[in-house]
Amino acid sequence: MNKGLIVLGIIVALALMAFGWYQSGYNQMIGLDQQVKSSWAQVENQLQRRFDLIPNLVNTVKGYAAHEKGILEEVTRLRSQWGQAASVPDKVAAANSLGGALSRLLMVSENYPNLKADQNFLELQSQLEGTENRIAVERMRYNQAVQQFNTYQQSLFGSFFASKTHLTQQAVYFKAPEQAQEAPKVNF
Repeated sequence: MNKGLIVLGIIVALALMAFGWYQSGYNQMIGLDQQVKSSWAQVENQLQRRFDLIPNLVNTVKGYAAHEKGILEEVTRLRSQWGQAASVPDKVAAANSLGGALSRLLMVSENYPNLKADQNFLELQSQLEGTENRIAVERMRYNQAVQQFNTYQQSLFGSFFASKTHLTQQAVYFKAPEQAQEAPKVNF
């Protein structure tokens, strides 16, 4: 009788340990997935801020640089693409393209001394620069969350829990586009 209770106690203890291990691993997978989603939401918040600033910046530049119509139209077109992007990879691609066009637009200001001195332009430029810095920070945080999620997902036990939570697809990193390796060039 005593041996039976001891064996039963060991079985119950092992079952509780197995359940605790399963619950911990399952919850970690869910937590990492939520961290990736939360980090992406922060990236989108900053991209939305940039998206909202663009019309003001474009309208300010329009008054001074009417013949820069091509750059202004490109920024407007790319802003629309970002607004219409549905998936994370599409938003990443649209945001990267928009960033390059904004760089060219800001470089246009170098050729217009009056524009560089305009208080509205300076304020918008400052806000946009601050937003670009925030985007860079949030991209870095997002990529860190993606790295943790993907690393855990590919680990021995993580792959088991990924299949149990149906989170088997790896998260996508936010990468700079290839054209970002070169400085933008504006020719007149």
